[in-house]
Amino acid sequence: MLRSNKKSWKTVAVTMVGVLSISLLAACGNEKSASSDTSAVIVKYDGGEITENEFNTEMNIMKFMSPQYAQLMEMDEFRKYLVEQQVTYEYMYNQASEESKTAGTKAAETQLAQMKTQVGGDEKWNTMLTDASLKEEDIKNYMARVMTIIEDKSAKVSDEELKKQFDADPDQFITASVRHVLINFQDPETQEDRKEGEALKIAKEVKAKLDKGEDFAKVAKEYSEDPGSVDNGGLYEDTPISSWVEAFKEAAKTLELNKISDPVETEYGYHVMKVEKRTEPKYDELTQEQKDALANSIVNTQIQTFMEKDLSGIMEGEIKLPANPAAEKGTEGTDGTGTEGTDKGTEGTDAGKEGTDAGTDKGTDAGTEGTDKTDGK
Repeated sequence: MLRSNKKSWKTVAVTMVGVLSISLLAACGNEKSASSDTSAVIVKYDGGEITENEFNTEMNIMKFMSPQYAQLMEMDEFRKYLVEQQVTYEYMYNQASEESKTAGTKAAETQLAQMKTQVGGDEKWNTMLTDASLKEEDIKNYMARVMTIIEDKSAKVSDEELKKQFDADPDQFITASVRHVLINFQDPETQEDRKEGEALKIAKEVKAKLDKGEDFAKVAKEYSEDPGSVDNGGLYEDTPISSWVEAFKEAAKTLELNKISDPVETEYGYHVMKVEKRTEPKYDELTQEQKDALANSIVNTQIQTFMEKDLSGIMEGEIKLPANPAAEKGTEGTDGTGTEGTDKGTEGTDAGKEGTDAGTDKGTDAGTEGTDKTDGK
């Protein structure tokens, strides 16, 4: 419930390279077979081409990995962007070293095994693939291509660049153990808005009990309306503060340790908080995993810069998108769904142009996205 989720469509398409929400198709380490794919060519580029069959597989992979963005995939602008993305990553893969390709393939195999476990084993995994019109090889190749690019470009990032990236946003590695009680603006039983001032009144009641020395975990289990922490006595332990909504994050960063806060207002309601522990590492104290995350951010920026400034120089001619069934349906006026999807997608496009979120974690999104939906954060 507390997790920040500010992702525009361009954020997903570009900066999620480190977490597998990017689009890559061609077989890893294998040449594409022209004889096995006779579909129309969508676009040619320096060193290869994207066919309609490859694009369709790309769309299926994107929906499989990020189903919440399925509606955006009805937009021609988004579809065009995915083609440009395919070109970028196929081109970058071709430029990668053999060592990076070997390492990328190994990392993909590890990630694939984790994904199977997370969804409940081979049988459920195979059913999911069938429903998505995909083969396991499609997913493996997709991840291997992603990991290869990450390996290749990350290896070229200097320590000086890592330090500069860290200094630009040191908060990204602060972790905290925070106990809190959330009083929602809505009554969780009726789902109706509480009367003005009611949520704050209850939050102040909670604070008064805690100020008198009542056990925080006990009070949280009695009052808190955050399903993600109530069973744990209101505790989020050793959590990156960057994952929380802004007001909660700022309080977790600045509150005096073990002091009961005044009610903190977020979009969810009022929180009465206590920070039990906070870790603020300096650059020299970062783990290798944390430095890898910094490198991912740098790589994401490099890729985005390439797409904005250099991509046109390697593409040959215009992109010839295949027919868009969703757009045709909207034109016919069937239930208005095509037009509605376009309108909503345009809003997402505008949001995407405002900026991107470069903070990513290598190889985690495919597994953690489902977790986010169940842990209440």
